[in-house]
Amino acid sequence: MSDSSTARAEIGVTGLAVMGSNLARNFASKGFVTAIHNRSYAKTEALIKDHGGDGDFIASESAADFVASLAVPRKVIIMVKAGGPTDAVINELSELLEPGDILVDGGNAQFEDTRRREEALREKGIHFVGSGISGGEEGALLGPSIMPGGSAESYASLGPILEKISAHVDGVPCCTHIGTDGAGHFVKMIHNGIEYADMQLIAEAYDLLRSGAGLNPAEIAEVFSEWNKGELESFLVEITAEVLKQVDAETGKPLVDVILDAAGQKGTGTWTVQTALNLGVPVSGIAEAVFARGLSSAAAQRAAAQKVNLPGPSSPWEVQDKDAFIESVRLALYASKIVAYAQGFDVIAAGAKEYGWDIDNGALARIWRGGCIIRAVFLNRITEAFEETPDLGSLLFAPYFTEVVSRAQDSWRSVVAGAAKSGIPVPGFASSLAYYDGLRSERLPAAVIQGQRDFFGAHTYKRIDKEGTFHTLWSGDRTEVDA
Repeated sequence: MSDSSTARAEIGVTGLAVMGSNLARNFASKGFVTAIHNRSYAKTEALIKDHGGDGDFIASESAADFVASLAVPRKVIIMVKAGGPTDAVINELSELLEPGDILVDGGNAQFEDTRRREEALREKGIHFVGSGISGGEEGALLGPSIMPGGSAESYASLGPILEKISAHVDGVPCCTHIGTDGAGHFVKMIHNGIEYADMQLIAEAYDLLRSGAGLNPAEIAEVFSEWNKGELESFLVEITAEVLKQVDAETGKPLVDVILDAAGQKGTGTWTVQTALNLGVPVSGIAEAVFARGLSSAAAQRAAAQKVNLPGPSSPWEVQDKDAFIESVRLALYASKIVAYAQGFDVIAAGAKEYGWDIDNGALARIWRGGCIIRAVFLNRITEAFEETPDLGSLLFAPYFTEVVSRAQDSWRSVVAGAAKSGIPVPGFASSLAYYDGLRSERLPAAVIQGQRDFFGAHTYKRIDKEGTFHTLWSGDRTEVDA
């Protein structure tokens, strides 16, 4: 730790809860002189006391001293709670910074807030960067996936530092400039939406193996460990096996059996679904994952359902060949995961078009290969797909993924059908399959809906055989007229 009051830090972190503290330690351990600051100086002192040996820190008690310790152009990363607290810190620091300085929000901000903040600070000549940072506490310390937005000019100065502290896969940093203003937080939001779907699908696979095949948590852990050696290799599959292996010290039961079955959420999944709705992009798999968490937390309603004893199937699933069933669940999981990623990239494409961002989907998939929660081996395939066809209409159209779904679809269908017959809820698997079938259908029943809309609200319709917009006089002689 430097004791010199004249030392100039290369990067600064304000907000020293676990994520901010670990990020500061990461910067320092990579050789960057790191300024640190927290509203409560006790946390700053604790970081120096416990981890001062990680590198060269400059600790400041006041925001003014913190800013003064930074070399020009100053680079400050804010790691505080999203919303009002972030605005408060931005307002305080913006009065101390100068034109050309760079202010980074590394929290999970709503991307529209980031766009607003970027516009306001741009008027002051300050570069505002909304940056997604994925990987949790461990990633922040050892190497996260980083998704910075903002101006190209700010990335030219900030990028080399962020790339050095990010995770690396095959020697490539898991960090790239995403796009202007709110692009970084936008793709982080979608990343989290995909994460919701991925976690829900894995949970459904667990439920199928337990309720359908009768495997216990330890046996399912072995299945997941085996899956993690192949196509499904990923951080989430890996940690699921670890969770299922864990035995509760107090009761001797599998830990998963004593954890309350109510899944929490912090909002990014909901934001993803709301944004997709605003953009008119179907994300049924991600939406079902959000809704499933909501249902799991509806404790009073679920308890009432138990008292009512709502009827279900008369007999459980009778799995004759457990090995074949396990393989069918694996294939259904893989196909459903592909749909989740396809839907996520569809929203990114729509967002890029709506907000004028030039987002490289191949580069995005590449930086998700390491550090982040959804890191998975098949992201290499996604990168290859977008590199081969940058304007790919859907991830499902890429030859590799078309082949996977073709290979998996019989198992996918049998698992969803069997679950429905047995009363095992698989909203993620089922909605993903329904989306896939809708996408591949030559004609959908939406013509009926348009007819209904025209009947009750004169909303008009188009025809398949000629140009124009039409309305049928339903209350009159039912002739068709131009609308």
